[in-house]
Amino acid sequence: MRTPNNERLGSDIAEAGSPESSTFRDAQAPALRKAEPERKCILSGAHGPRAHLLRLAIAPDGTVLPDVHAKAPGRGAWLGVSRAELETAMEKGRLKGALARAFKGAALTVPDDLPDRIEDGLTRAFLDRLGLEMRAGHLILGSDRIAEHARGGAVNLLLHARDSSADGNRKLDQAWRVGRDAEGSGETGTVLPLDRAALSVAMGRDNVVHMALADPKAAARVSLALSRLMHFLGPQDAADTGAGSDSGATDD
Repeated sequence: MRTPNNERLGSDIAEAGSPESSTFRDAQAPALRKAEPERKCILSGAHGPRAHLLRLAIAPDGTVLPDVHAKAPGRGAWLGVSRAELETAMEKGRLKGALARAFKGAALTVPDDLPDRIEDGLTRAFLDRLGLEMRAGHLILGSDRIAEHARGGAVNLLLHARDSSADGNRKLDQAWRVGRDAEGSGETGTVLPLDRAALSVAMGRDNVVHMALADPKAAARVSLALSRLMHFLGPQDAADTGAGSDSGATDD
C-alpha cells in the first residue's frame, strides 16, 4: 500500500490487549500494558490506543483499504467506529471529507464495499490469531478437556461458536465459574460472531464448537483481536450472534 510517509509504525499490535476488552477504548491487561501512543478516530474524534483502532491506508491506485495489522509504511487514517456508524458516514459523505483531511488532499477512491473489506480483514485477523495460538499449544479444544481445565481454575478465556447449543454453553460456563470461584455471578464465556463451520475450517479440525485458553498472555492476544471485530460489528450484529440455535449438530 502507498501512504504518505510521515507516520512511523511499529509492530506491537499483536502483543497488546485485554482478555475482557469489548471496545477499542478498554484498558489493556496489567501484565501486557505498556506505554503506547494513542490515535484519534477520524470520524468520532475519540482517542484510543492504536492497538484498539483500525488503520486505513492507500493502495498505489489511490484506493482506501483496511490495514488491519497496521504494517503499511507511512501515515494512516484511524477508525474506531462500528460498521453501522461507518456506513452512515459513507452515505453522508463524511468519510471522504475525513480521509481527505487525514491524507492531506491525496487523490482517493473509497470502495463501496469498504465495510465488508474491514469486517473480512478483522475476521481473518481473529482466526489467524486463533491458529497461531493453537500451533503454539495454547488453545484448548473439546468440551471434556475445556470443562476439566475450567473446573481447575486454569481457563482465562472461554469461547463458544455462534451456533453452539445453549445446554453445551451452560455446562462449560458453570464449570468456568466454579474454577474462578464466581458461582452466582452469572459470568459466561463469549459467544463468537462465527459458527462452528467457520471455526472448523480455520482450525483444520472437525466440529470446533468451544475453545478455551489458559495462558493469560495468549488469552489477551486473542481477546484483543476478538474485541476489535466485535466492536466493528456493533451491538446489533453482536446481539444476532447469541447461542442456543438448534441446528441438529452436537457440540464437541
